[in-house]
Amino acid sequence: MKLSLMGLAATLILVSCSPPKTEEVVEEVVEVKIPSLTLLWETADSLMTNESVLFDEASGTIYVANIEGQDPSEKDGKGSIATLSKDGKIINPAWISGLNAPKGMAISNGKFYVTDIDELVEIDIATSKISKKWKVDGAQFLNDAASHNGTVYFTDMATGKVHSFLDGTIATVSEGNKSINGIAVGADGTIYGLDESGLKMWNADGTATVVNANVSGGDGLVILGDGNFVASKWPGEIWFANDSTQTLMLDTKAAESNTADIGYNAAEKIIYVPTFFKNKVAAYKLDY
Repeated sequence: MKLSLMGLAATLILVSCSPPKTEEVVEEVVEVKIPSLTLLWETADSLMTNESVLFDEASGTIYVANIEGQDPSEKDGKGSIATLSKDGKIINPAWISGLNAPKGMAISNGKFYVTDIDELVEIDIATSKISKKWKVDGAQFLNDAASHNGTVYFTDMATGKVHSFLDGTIATVSEGNKSINGIAVGADGTIYGLDESGLKMWNADGTATVVNANVSGGDGLVILGDGNFVASKWPGEIWFANDSTQTLMLDTKAAESNTADIGYNAAEKIIYVPTFFKNKVAAYKLDY
């Protein structure tokens, strides 16, 4: 078939003016999974003013620090440490007694450590006996504790300090952390904490960086990994948080049930919640 010059020109014009073919862009919708907590069990309400929970991965024992009084700074000798089984049964309501207002707990080199107002108390796990009490100079309200590679780290909420304990020596790691409470240490040794500025981390040079400013005034802190955390607030809130978001997973304020220094069973993803004045520990399955 022959085309005239005019016809060929018209054909070229039509082709050049036609819109180019484009591939259809399909945006993938990524569903954001909202973490949740499901109640598994609660203990009997006989753990008086329980403030902190620690899960020992080696033995499967759950330790509970009981203030046993209304004043968390009173030296009355009524404080104790209780032990629970993994299904919430109270094994020993007074595994250790004669403390004042025990709070944060940590295990390091076969020893059990608990903060007690102005002392770090060392307990021999094998004999269930207090082996030593370490006085902390200037301490007023020692609170949460965590351990990493033989070092125990603990906070003083009243003075805003983070202390360390290693081989019988107590040192100050950081100062100026207003109302510092919860503390946790990552596998790489990075220290994280909760104070009035929010969820923060300490850098290698000793400075601190706020990871999430919205999770401020927190109590207990758990590192989940991959930049994710669980933080409790004493009035009755438990949050899932990272550097870009935060989600309220549990709110028990209406029931007047506190959520103090939480513990964590990483293998089974279980959060243990001390309810303070409700005198019981509640275990929740974490789904995220």
